[in-house]
Amino acid sequence: MWKYIVKRLLMMIPILLGVTFIVFFIMNLTPGDPAAIILGDQASAEALEAKRIELGLDKPLLVRYFTYIWDMLHGDLGTSYKNQISVWDQVIDKFPNTAILAVAGILVALLIGIPVGILSAKKQYTIFDNTSMVLSLVGVSMPNFWLGLLLSMLFALKLGWLPSQGMGSGFIPLLRSIILPALTLGTGSAATVVRMTRSSMLDVIRQDYISTARAKGIPEKQVTRRHMLKNAMIPIVTAVGLQFGQLLGGAMLTETVFSWPGLGRLMVDSINSKDIPMVLGAVIFLAMMFSVVNLLVDIIYAFIDPRIKSQYKKAGFKARRSV
Repeated sequence: MWKYIVKRLLMMIPILLGVTFIVFFIMNLTPGDPAAIILGDQASAEALEAKRIELGLDKPLLVRYFTYIWDMLHGDLGTSYKNQISVWDQVIDKFPNTAILAVAGILVALLIGIPVGILSAKKQYTIFDNTSMVLSLVGVSMPNFWLGLLLSMLFALKLGWLPSQGMGSGFIPLLRSIILPALTLGTGSAATVVRMTRSSMLDVIRQDYISTARAKGIPEKQVTRRHMLKNAMIPIVTAVGLQFGQLLGGAMLTETVFSWPGLGRLMVDSINSKDIPMVLGAVIFLAMMFSVVNLLVDIIYAFIDPRIKSQYKKAGFKARRSV
């Protein structure tokens, strides 16, 4: 298993290089001059040219790219154009806030998605099942920022129950401030978990061992928990892992709507100011976190189903994901 983990970690290197290549060239080819953004419209041509030389923008694009890769491989993600602070320090400072929001969002998705998915499978083609499938379709299709605005209008502006902006300090203020963004993020993920749980449970319900367990007089709750859900967990874990990775990297709009001081909002501000090192550092870090989440999902498979661990060994520790 350790050899498999090392191989997966080594596979992250070309992924990060590919992500870096795409983002670097997109950011450098978009309109706008970082020097002019930093110095303002009133800066003289001489000052702008001096600033470009200071930032290394006078060098060819490919030279700048390979210089950035060389520095990145040595642990240097560069310095922000906007505030001259280390990119790594800003990423590490903002990421915990994004992680808190992502964890809260995935908890909302699990608390809603798994119970509703199980009931939908056990009550297939009933009103409950049809209603949950329609609502899950709406949840998947609904843009997060639109839902966030609706929740803010209802619970913050009209009812005044919850804050609509910022991140509270202290347990109770933090809890109150995270409810709306967590619901905004968790709703779409919950819809995906509902559909995956229902589909996986339907496959298990039709198996002969479920009928045998019921024929033995085992209580229905134990049949559901020990036989149905346990054997349906691998596709559900896959969906939850992918959703959590997407929440880490896809919370930009939600953080912007709720003024949440996380990595996503930092990326939006950096894109607006064309702070290329900051955008690159944030994207690389989030891509790395997404790859780590996928690796953890594969490792969890081996604990859920020991047969998968033996498959890793027989295949020379190559990943074989059963979905």
